[in-house]
Amino acid sequence: MTEATERALRQAGLDPAQVRRVVENALVEDLGPDFRDVTSVATIPYEQTDTADVVARADGVVAGLAVAAAVFELVGEVTGSDRTVEVSVVAHDGARVARGDVLATVTGPTRLLLTAERTALNLLCRMSGVATHTRAWADALAGTKAMVLDTRKTTPGLRALEKYAVRAGGGTNKRMGLHDVAMIKDNHKFAAGGITAAFRRVRETFPDVPVQVEVDTVAEAAEAVEAGAEFLLLDNMTPAQLREVVATVGDRAELEATGGLTLAVAAEYGATGVDFISVGALTHSSPILDIALDLRTG
Repeated sequence: MTEATERALRQAGLDPAQVRRVVENALVEDLGPDFRDVTSVATIPYEQTDTADVVARADGVVAGLAVAAAVFELVGEVTGSDRTVEVSVVAHDGARVARGDVLATVTGPTRLLLTAERTALNLLCRMSGVATHTRAWADALAGTKAMVLDTRKTTPGLRALEKYAVRAGGGTNKRMGLHDVAMIKDNHKFAAGGITAAFRRVRETFPDVPVQVEVDTVAEAAEAVEAGAEFLLLDNMTPAQLREVVATVGDRAELEATGGLTLAVAAEYGATGVDFISVGALTHSSPILDIALDLRTG
């Protein structure tokens, strides 16, 4: 992986070592135990080189260009080749792109280009799909104070990439995992004997960890704030209930609305005065953005 690609990943808030592991695992999944692309080896001379363009096949928001670059730059290393691929990124993450736009250009051994193609596109299409979906939510919430927020409903092994794609699409991240933020949900409340008891136990055990509390009623919201909670997850509440919580809590806690929300009601829920709208579908149900690799001819 080149220094330029590593730098681009760091600027995106991604760990190059983690991206390398994801890319290597994905390539090995395609290459099998013998680390080879049998079709490309059989049909393309070793010495042949070509240039190919990474091209948008649909309108959307692109994300993951540095990740795709890492695939092309690492494919030679993974396959045991001493040859390399050069990548020139044309677009930038977070940009709106149109069908036919060239996003990047890759030049190198044709075998390596085609061996890396599907892995690079799988990651790029997935991340761009998340970014495109997120941008639709961000646009729907424009004019309200609410920001669209992701969840932990991510693809195993791809959480950091998918959460970055949310940021590229204009959204924001919640917790990365179970380690960085305590989230007191219904089962925790039940097991601990209530909101106040659960909050007190978290504070006593992890005094420096941010605590969020899931509430289902206005009364629970009031109890959580009185216990010391500074972030409430308002689960499956109507707009009227959300407005009541906003009036009750004021600025004592940040408020997140969640629970089966759709783009059709995004503006209505955003207008209630909550700070965030969380949408699990950003990472568990976003369709890909169609992107292809086209070898240049002539």
